[in-house]
Amino acid sequence: MKKRYAVCGVSMRAIFMYIRPMFESFADSAELVGMLDIDPLRFDVCRDAVPAAKDVPTYMADEFEKMLEEQKPDALIVVCMDCAHKHYVVEGLKHGLDVICEKPMTTNTADALEIREAEKNSKGKVICTFNYRYNPVHTKLKEMVLAGKIGRVTHVDLNWYIDIHHGASYFNRWNRMRENSGSLSIHKASHHFDLVNWWIDGIPMEVHAFGALNHYGPNGVFNPSKKNGRHCTGCPEKKNCAYQRRFSTRNKDHSIIDDHLAAFQTVKKLFTNYTPDMCIFDEEINIHDTIVANVRYKNGALLNYSANFSTPYEGYRLAINGTHGRLETTEFGGVGRSIISDYHEGGHQYIDYYPIFEGRERIHVPQGGGGHGGGDPKILEDIFLGEDPDRKYDILAKSVDGLRAISIGDAVYNSIVNGGVQDLSSFME
Repeated sequence: MKKRYAVCGVSMRAIFMYIRPMFESFADSAELVGMLDIDPLRFDVCRDAVPAAKDVPTYMADEFEKMLEEQKPDALIVVCMDCAHKHYVVEGLKHGLDVICEKPMTTNTADALEIREAEKNSKGKVICTFNYRYNPVHTKLKEMVLAGKIGRVTHVDLNWYIDIHHGASYFNRWNRMRENSGSLSIHKASHHFDLVNWWIDGIPMEVHAFGALNHYGPNGVFNPSKKNGRHCTGCPEKKNCAYQRRFSTRNKDHSIIDDHLAAFQTVKKLFTNYTPDMCIFDEEINIHDTIVANVRYKNGALLNYSANFSTPYEGYRLAINGTHGRLETTEFGGVGRSIISDYHEGGHQYIDYYPIFEGRERIHVPQGGGGHGGGDPKILEDIFLGEDPDRKYDILAKSVDGLRAISIGDAVYNSIVNGGVQDLSSFME
């Protein structure tokens, strides 16, 4: 019997990650019965991208109850702006529905705790779609830690780099406001914190962080002039903007497409009253582009983390240290793909395993097809077909995982702004 789904937020992520696969890959198990959004144009965008969705009933944001009453979904898929996640997740749980929520589950710790409480009083359950867990390299790391290869985990060192194209895109869009996204320590870094939490089975207790806005905002070193309200499209100062010159030509024939806007970026209007090309140097930006953080876990493990959102290449460096050894891996890509051959033998990312008293073992891990290094198609199987009963460890993230990742990111932001160590022990599960 097919499970009936309604989508709250017809974003590009919703269209290509969930809506299209429901019609193309999971038609035997999933049925899309309703779409809700604040912007009616989004329904046209969806129908153009997925013609099979042309007859799916649509609802405006104030018609949520009407959608549930008329369509009687079994589950919600929440893929709207981050700051609206909590509303739909909590309301769905109040109606006894299962809820699949894009990361981050919400934008602050208080809202995450409210979701946890609502779930405890509901027959519905929350899935938080931390798809990066499903990347083959990341699952292999989990398996090696579980197998005791490095003994008890003592320390994780994770440094993440977001290149000048991808990093700048967050400051073109709604993500650049703390009230919308929770900041990049939540919107983006919750991915990374969840990976660490999952790898080491860690419950965060204390967080301390520093951060800054070094590249974007009015004081960005490449700002052509201190003006607010500019948009990249048609901007008269575009030729003086280093970020735009790096990725654009005057006739647009060779411009790099922002993958967050998929195939529609250059061919049609995407939104009624919003354009995702706001100037990266506007003074309203109130999040950080450079973050360093320390986390202490209940099991004694420690995390050193950093994220930079304007680097020449994209990727990360990871080391997991334990009482009996060390695991290392690097991943590089993004716009700076020219260096990828230096770190990926035979086209595959590898893991180096160093037993504490011996040499080195190199484990080659072929990447899968699909987004996030092959993670997207794998998590969709667990969402729409049910979790793999043969898997020997939990991988599909739940609300408690969302809470743990968000609480670290929220504490990072608060520590940067207010200073001091942030204590999570009073509410952490």
